[in-house]
Amino acid sequence: MLVGMNDVLTVHGGTPLQGEVTVRGAKNLVSKAMVASLLGEGVSRLRGVPEIADVRIVSGLLELHGVQVTGGPEDGELVLDPTNVESAHVADIDAHAGSSRIPILFCGPLLHRLGEAFIPDLGGCRIGERPINYHLDVLRQFGAVVEKRPEGLRIAAPQRLQGTKLELPYPSVGTTEQVLLTAVRAEGLTELRNAATEPEILDLIAVLQKMGAIISVDIDRVVRIEGVERLDGYTHRAIPDRIEAASWASAALATRGDIYVRGARQPEMMTFLNVFRKIGGAFEVDDDGIRFWREGSAQRSLVLETDVHPGFMTDWQQPLIVALTQTEGLSIVHETVYENRLGFTRALNEMGATIQLYRECLGGLPCRFGQRNFIHSAVVSGPTKLHGAEITVPDLRGGFSYLIAALAAEGTSRVHGIELIYRGYERFLDKLDAVGAHYERG
Repeated sequence: MLVGMNDVLTVHGGTPLQGEVTVRGAKNLVSKAMVASLLGEGVSRLRGVPEIADVRIVSGLLELHGVQVTGGPEDGELVLDPTNVESAHVADIDAHAGSSRIPILFCGPLLHRLGEAFIPDLGGCRIGERPINYHLDVLRQFGAVVEKRPEGLRIAAPQRLQGTKLELPYPSVGTTEQVLLTAVRAEGLTELRNAATEPEILDLIAVLQKMGAIISVDIDRVVRIEGVERLDGYTHRAIPDRIEAASWASAALATRGDIYVRGARQPEMMTFLNVFRKIGGAFEVDDDGIRFWREGSAQRSLVLETDVHPGFMTDWQQPLIVALTQTEGLSIVHETVYENRLGFTRALNEMGATIQLYRECLGGLPCRFGQRNFIHSAVVSGPTKLHGAEITVPDLRGGFSYLIAALAAEGTSRVHGIELIYRGYERFLDKLDAVGAHYERG
C-alpha cells in the first residue's frame, strides 16, 4: 500500500496552509478491527481503511497466520478471510511487527482459534513505559498460561478460556482492547471495571457486536461481555481519525492558515474543539467535515491537562503545543497519560520556542507521575518566532508536530526520519501539497 521514499524532508516555512485534506478511518480502530476478524468464522469487510504503515504491518501479521487479506471493490476497503488460521513462527512475527505493539492483541483471538499464541519483544513509540504486564495479567485471569522463552512469550490455553471479573488500576486503552478481544468467546460473563471508553473502543465494540458478541457499556466505565460460542464476520466503516483531524487543525492555527478537514466529525472532537476555540481558533462544522482557521490577529493562552476520554487526549497535545508557541502569554500543559511525551519540545526550543519543562504537576487533575520524578509539565511562553533547523522525528505524533513547526517557521528546516509519520498519517505528502506547503524530499 505504501511507496518507498526518502526519510528526509526539506521544508520551507512561513506560508499559511490553505486548502482541503481528507481523513479516513482511525489508526487506533482500524488495526484492532483487523485483528478482530480472526475471531470470526466468516469473511469480514472493513471500509475507510487509510494507507498507513500500521495497516501494512497488521496485514502482514494476519497473512502470517493464514488470513487472506485483499482489497475490496471500494477504495479503502479490506476483505479479511480467516478460514485457514494457523500458527506463525515467532521470528516471522518479530520481523513483520517491526516497531508495532499490535502482536499482543493477537493473543485472545489466537487462543480461541488455535489454543496458543507467540509474542515477540514489542516495539512502538517510546513515549512511556506502556508495559505489557496488564495484558499478561488479563490473559492469566482468563485461564491462559504464559511461558517466557528466549525468543519471546508462548501463551497457551489448555482449555477454553473462562470469563472473569477484572478492574484496571488505570483505564488503559490497550488493556481494554485485550479484554474485549479475549472475553467475547470466553465461557461465561466477563465484567471489566475502570475500562477505557474512547470513541475507538466503542467502535471496536460495535464491530464485535456485528460479529455476534453481547457487550454492554455502562456510564461508570463498567463493560460486561457475555461470551458466545461462535462469531461471524462483519461489515463495518471505521470511525474517522480524530487525531489526524486535530493535527491538521493545529497546523492551520500555527501557520495562520485555513484548512477544511473532510471526514472530521464533531462528536468525537468536542473536547478538542472547545480548547481550539479558547486559544483563538475558529471552526465551522458541516455534514462532510470541519473547517479550521485562525480568528483575529492574537491567540490566547490557557491551562491544558491531558486525560483519558472524555478529557483532552494525549495524542492531541503535541501538535497543539506547536500552536501554543504562537499564543499571547503563558500556557501550561500538564501531561497525565504518558510520562515521556514532552521530550519533543527540546527541538522546538532550538527553533526559537520558549518552553520550560517541570517534574511537578502543574494542574489539578489526578496524575500518574507526580511522585515519580518524571518531566511531565510544560510552560509555553509566546508568541515566539520560530526559525528553520535540523530536526529528527522522535515518534509518530511528535514527528507530525515537527512538520507543523517547520511549516510555521521562517526559513528552511530539514526534518529527518519522516518514515515514522507514515505509521499514522495517510499520504501526508499529498496532503501537504493540497494545502500549499513548500518542501522537497531529501
